[in-house]
Amino acid sequence: MNDNSMEPRSLYELEFPAPAVSGAEGDGPVLIHALEGYADAGHAVALAASHLRDALDTELVATFNTDELIDYRSRRPMISFSGTQFDGITMPKLTMHAVKDNAGVPFLLLEGPEPDLRWDRFTEALAALAEHFGVSQVVGLNSIPMAVPHTRPASVTAHGNDKDALADLNKWGNPLKLPASASMLLELRLGEAGYRTAGLSAHVPHYLAQTNYPAAAASLVENIGVVTGLELPIAALTNAAAEVRKQIDGEVEGNEEISSVVSALENQYDAYMRSQEEQASLLAPDESMPTGDELGAEFEKFLAEHAAEFGDTDEGRDQV
Repeated sequence: MNDNSMEPRSLYELEFPAPAVSGAEGDGPVLIHALEGYADAGHAVALAASHLRDALDTELVATFNTDELIDYRSRRPMISFSGTQFDGITMPKLTMHAVKDNAGVPFLLLEGPEPDLRWDRFTEALAALAEHFGVSQVVGLNSIPMAVPHTRPASVTAHGNDKDALADLNKWGNPLKLPASASMLLELRLGEAGYRTAGLSAHVPHYLAQTNYPAAAASLVENIGVVTGLELPIAALTNAAAEVRKQIDGEVEGNEEISSVVSALENQYDAYMRSQEEQASLLAPDESMPTGDELGAEFEKFLAEHAAEFGDTDEGRDQV
């Protein structure tokens, strides 16, 4: 069967009976999509999704057919070897769960690797599921490496067609073209289908893009609550963020080169905040600002030495 004849329904399997996802007033659930990979700097999207699933009551709703969506040669599954034979493999999972917030309000959470293949069929499948469950609002999560320091609050930029929900959040403000992701396409297509859409992009220090950065995940979860009204826990993420901050601060204080780079990033960040009313853009930093390359081998060595402490993995490294 080729792509043109493939029914969107063939990309996923629904659980039966499906869990209830309507609110007390019969209103439809929020759909949150958290796809790892291309736009997941600091693994913030994966951290936010796993936190929500682990901290709240969840039920499996649908399982997607990753054989149809993932190119295993680009993101090879990990297989274990006992010393004499292969004895297990971890295949990627792309799932949708029904989750209840702290007040018992249900919402849908799509999480897993960003599809490599069949984006049109994938978005059609999500549109079918959104219609099936009467989805009221769609929120996408992203995280991107930026020229920001780890010593300042993790911030989020918002986009989407849900102007009321996004009214008080920071926006890009300037038109641009950039490589697409499946998450971006979902926001576009579901918006075209009439759904209220919002996208949240967390900013991750570019020198920490390859390691777990829970501060950005906490910011994502907090802002999901802002745009949806859901009551979501963030304590575990903020505690993890404090631990990571303490470890990084210790390394910075003991290294003059790293300290000078972080200080320069702090100056840029503070200048941006002062000129925010003039619509300064973090996407166009001053040419004199340091780049991630200037952190050099020192930070790479540090992150390698502390990978286990940060919970670093080899997954989700397909950064922007």
